[in-house]
Amino acid sequence: MLRSIATGICRLCLCLAAASAIAQDYPSRTINMVIGFAPGGGTDTAARIIAKKLGEEMGQSVVVENKPGAGGNIATDYVVKSAPDGYTILLGSVGSLTVAPHIVAKLPYDPRRDLAPITMAVVFANVLVVHPSLNVKTLAEFVALAKAKPGTVTYGSSGIGGAGHLAGALFSSVAGIDIVHVPYKGGGPAVKDLIGGQIPAVFATPASSGAFVKAGRIIALATTGAKRSAYMPEVPTVAESGYPGYEATNWYAYMAPAKTPREILVRLHRDLVKVLGAQDIRDQLNGHGLEPMPGTSEELAAYIEREYATWGKVVKDANITVN
Repeated sequence: MLRSIATGICRLCLCLAAASAIAQDYPSRTINMVIGFAPGGGTDTAARIIAKKLGEEMGQSVVVENKPGAGGNIATDYVVKSAPDGYTILLGSVGSLTVAPHIVAKLPYDPRRDLAPITMAVVFANVLVVHPSLNVKTLAEFVALAKAKPGTVTYGSSGIGGAGHLAGALFSSVAGIDIVHVPYKGGGPAVKDLIGGQIPAVFATPASSGAFVKAGRIIALATTGAKRSAYMPEVPTVAESGYPGYEATNWYAYMAPAKTPREILVRLHRDLVKVLGAQDIRDQLNGHGLEPMPGTSEELAAYIEREYATWGKVVKDANITVN
């Protein structure tokens, strides 16, 4: 019995020693920054701005890996199942981290159990943009059209359960309209179809739509935050356009597999916070309507808990499903 206990203790000590050695050598090779959406959207934009600077800070290449589909759930599941060694990290979003558990019956992961929070990356409002052919220039006109033609006006988003989908579902509920959701594998493809006239409206990130709004190719009707966006100050919020209390904030946060050694999480947190605080990175992110918001891992964990509860209620009240 004593020999068995001693053997177990020895094995544990060896495992701890191995983990410590790995952490001390970290990083010694390329780090993969996984995102759940196709190129061209807000997550992809943020990831690529941050990845280059992070690589310089850590002394190793940081490669952005796009794994689009299922509103970011495919990428999140991939990271959950990856080795917890710091070489695969997730830039996740509200959908896969706080909404999916409420709308996917057999989600293959539990974001609060299977992932370790590192730091918040960016926080921002989405924007409802429409094609000029829709012949609406204000949110009131959009609502009037939707009420006149219930069930026929469609809107795109980055995917089921993502921030754009949620923003649209919540707006449908508060405005009393029936608009049809069309999910894409990222905000980039959705906005591309909007510009091409294949879809009349999109709840988009400012990163994916802002340049086209400024060029006059699409029209911004309203932003989804509690206050006007510094990136689009001329565009009113949904709340001030007749729907007080409406708010649907988008955000991206860094996560790692749950069993990643503490020393590695600390190193990732330190370098990511430094990068997100660098003026050149802040300027680049702000230039795409993305506000850097680094913080502690504990703050991120608490934020995710609040968002989990908030969006769980929204999903239930708005009867959002994966269908």
